[in-house]
Amino acid sequence: MRHATLLIFALATAFATGNSAAQTYPAKPVRLIAPFPAGGGTDILARMIARKLGEDLAQSFVVDNRTGAAGIIGTEAVARAAPDGYTLLMGTTGTHTTNPAVFAKLPYDPVKDFAPVSLVGNAPFVLVVHPSIPVKSLRDLIALAKAKPDSLTFSSSGIGGIAHLGFVALNTAAGTQMIHVPYKGSPLQTQAAVAGEVALAFDSIPVTQPFIKSGRVRALGIGSAKRSALLPEVPSVAEAGLPGFELASWYAIFAPAATPPDLIRTLNRAISKGLEGNAMRDQFATLGAEPVGGTAEELAATVQKDLRKWAKVARDGGVKPE
Repeated sequence: MRHATLLIFALATAFATGNSAAQTYPAKPVRLIAPFPAGGGTDILARMIARKLGEDLAQSFVVDNRTGAAGIIGTEAVARAAPDGYTLLMGTTGTHTTNPAVFAKLPYDPVKDFAPVSLVGNAPFVLVVHPSIPVKSLRDLIALAKAKPDSLTFSSSGIGGIAHLGFVALNTAAGTQMIHVPYKGSPLQTQAAVAGEVALAFDSIPVTQPFIKSGRVRALGIGSAKRSALLPEVPSVAEAGLPGFELASWYAIFAPAATPPDLIRTLNRAISKGLEGNAMRDQFATLGAEPVGGTAEELAATVQKDLRKWAKVARDGGVKPE
């Protein structure tokens, strides 16, 4: 009986402590780790949401760029941090779903080591082709690639990155054989297509849009489920000939595993509020992204779905890291 009483007391104390923490959170500055360099899309979105969280929760949210190893270094730092709500991660499709698909050993588990908080944004990729390639549509491209296997090249920001896996998925879905040419970084992969060093590239709207408008590349499709308001004249890849095909990078906030649920709910509500309004939508649009939001459970489901998706793409395409 005494043991049961002690157990009840311990649980009641823990519950009260958790409630107290949620009521006072955040009582000091919160660190939001962006695992990619300053100035990139992940960093800029992290700073946008950090500013909004700071306004809503009356506390500083400081972006900390922990870069290197395809986002692995910064992501591991959050996985190993105290689960107290004061260290968060701006995670991405890469950190949580494509890295696990192509790296045999990661120093973190994308599911077990994190508590999902909320999706933040979604940014589709655009398929572009150099004008010297005699195709006007995705169907033309597929026909040419089938007629001349291994003759068309595509760039990426590196083996196992989302642009590379996107083309692997495209090859698989279309039954084509196009050749991968990896570059070091997103700007170089699109510049290669603009210069005609490769025939094709997948990249974000802000990177590709100026070249599309100037005619230096031709857009064949966008990786969102439907057309984007930023490029309304460009059909989705699904609409253009590959039903079900999607290629986009999402951005989301994660906390270390075992972070108290009340803190997760506090953060989720603040993020949802911060994503509201046309001003935030306009800011996201400059990065070719759209605000998303949603529940922690919806983010968890997205991670699980994309883990399965990219693992299959990598496995079917025989993709292995360098």
